[in-house]
Amino acid sequence: MSQRYRITRAFQENGNSEQTITLEECKEYFTSKPDFAYTPVFTVTGSTSMSIEGDFFMWSYGEVKIPFRYYEGDIYVSGTNEAVIPKMLEVASDLRADVAEG
Repeated sequence: MSQRYRITRAFQENGNSEQTITLEECKEYFTSKPDFAYTPVFTVTGSTSMSIEGDFFMWSYGEVKIPFRYYEGDIYVSGTNEAVIPKMLEVASDLRADVAEG
């Protein structure tokens, strides 16, 4: 099973007026990044196909597309591909958020 990471502001002190990452904030941020594209459905293709509805910001890394999923004020990403770690840290820093495993 792969490691999953969460980009969140939940650990920050309550004095931070921007406690939760909003979907609008994510759309604005990721739109400014040429290697990301928004999609409301993520399709996993293999021996079978499965589509998941949600808010996904797909990161293009070469031929690979890696989903950064926005869900209830946080962003989740899988650590299956090692290249995602520095990109995830960059996103967290830009959004003034923390990274947690799980």
